[in-house]
Amino acid sequence: MTEIVLRLEKIDKKFGELVVADSLDIAVRDGEALGIVGPNGAGKSTLFAMIAGEQRVDSGTIELHGHDVTRVPSHSRTRLGIGRTFQVPRPFDGMTVFENILVYAVTGAGLRGDAASSHALEVAERTGLGALLNTRAGTLGLLHRKRLEVARALATNPRVLLLDEVAGGLTDPEVVELVELIRQINTEGIAVVWIEHVVHALTALVTRLACLAGGRLIADGNPHDVLEDPVVREVYLGTTIVTEEDVQ
Repeated sequence: MTEIVLRLEKIDKKFGELVVADSLDIAVRDGEALGIVGPNGAGKSTLFAMIAGEQRVDSGTIELHGHDVTRVPSHSRTRLGIGRTFQVPRPFDGMTVFENILVYAVTGAGLRGDAASSHALEVAERTGLGALLNTRAGTLGLLHRKRLEVARALATNPRVLLLDEVAGGLTDPEVVELVELIRQINTEGIAVVWIEHVVHALTALVTRLACLAGGRLIADGNPHDVLEDPVVREVYLGTTIVTEEDVQ
């Protein structure tokens, strides 16, 4: 059976009276592609922040490939195999694409000198940025800024890649491009956990879908079954859930 690379057990987190995690359990297997949906304010981005070590849990345990990292700082979790992106890309605008990726190869993967440069070049090629190495990040369009966000996370050599709404704001053809990039990353054996409101992007890729609401997973399983779940549809009250089949 495939190893569990990331496990959250009985995670609790509150901000005042707002509950964002209520005895939350999640397990992600090595190489898995898990999508997470939920209404705004459900705690999805806070979930990533807790996994990455940017937010402390109130109680519970986070394990990365069998080791308790609950109190391990974020930079150490990166070295241990957690890579993440952010909803709004955060490049160093004054640096080139290559320099942006290189920073993460050095600080995240711990590489130096020629090894860091070679790794940054490889990641740029893998993410479709090879022709833009000397372009300043601040001049990139949205699709390439999203690609750069993924590239910087990938440069840390993650075993688990946390993607936070990377498809948001893109056109349908651009979403297709991004899905293919993430598919390639996943086929290389990197587990992907993807929060996304562009549901048809998720259903084009993930093999498992979970819905987070009120700090709990209210559904977790086959993507089609989860999206057909009446409780899941209820938390999306007033919205339309569009799947991959709907856009073909």
